[in-house]
Amino acid sequence: MAGLSVALALSATCAFSALAADPKPDAAINTKSIEARVFLDDGIKADAALAADCLTEGKTWLNKNAAEAAAARKADPQFFKEGGWEFERKYEIRSVVADRYVSVLRNDYMNTRGAHPNSDVNTILWDKAANKRISIRPFFTETADKGPAMKAMVTAIITSLKAEKKKRGAGETATDEWFKGVEPSLLKIGAVTLAPSTEAGKSSGLTFHYPPYAVGPYAEGEYVAFVPWEALKPYLSAEGTRIFGGARPKGDAQGQ
Repeated sequence: MAGLSVALALSATCAFSALAADPKPDAAINTKSIEARVFLDDGIKADAALAADCLTEGKTWLNKNAAEAAAARKADPQFFKEGGWEFERKYEIRSVVADRYVSVLRNDYMNTRGAHPNSDVNTILWDKAANKRISIRPFFTETADKGPAMKAMVTAIITSLKAEKKKRGAGETATDEWFKGVEPSLLKIGAVTLAPSTEAGKSSGLTFHYPPYAVGPYAEGEYVAFVPWEALKPYLSAEGTRIFGGARPKGDAQGQ
């Protein structure tokens, strides 16, 4: 009995510690229809303008999904017998380049009690000097749809994706059919971040982030394609030339 009491006490202590260690969401909605949370990492919270921007977007996302969950529960309550929907969004800094350009990963988890949960990934490029979101356009001399720079990016992205698929043993899906969604257009090429570099203050190139289903079957999960800055050197603007340099750190490549 004494041993059992000790075991129960330890179990309770561990459970309490786990709960205490769970981070507190920066915004949340909990109803019978949905449990939804938004988290900002510490780096984002340290920048008041960036934090406010992400939190405003996150709260809009929470409210939209809460309304959809409530409507779905009202229409088909039988699908909520095992609980409500679960949604989670995390904003995390991926890199800070030239002490100005902040790349943020936005990862979503969505469970609507279907066959399996779903996930999505998107990105934000934040200009600290202007306190606003920007695109990668300022780093290139031209970014026209189907222009030379965008075509060069697509070629490098597909080369990277094929190599990653081969590494995963998924070469059979390294086909034009799966890559047709990667188009030479800023709005259709994929969610992009500035990759970190071995050279302080620089970026080693661009990383493009694709959620499940985007460039492969759901079972293959998320893909990250890396495009080294040297592949885009002919198209760099003066600002692009200033911020790109060095090589991709080994740890960054291993973590994709």
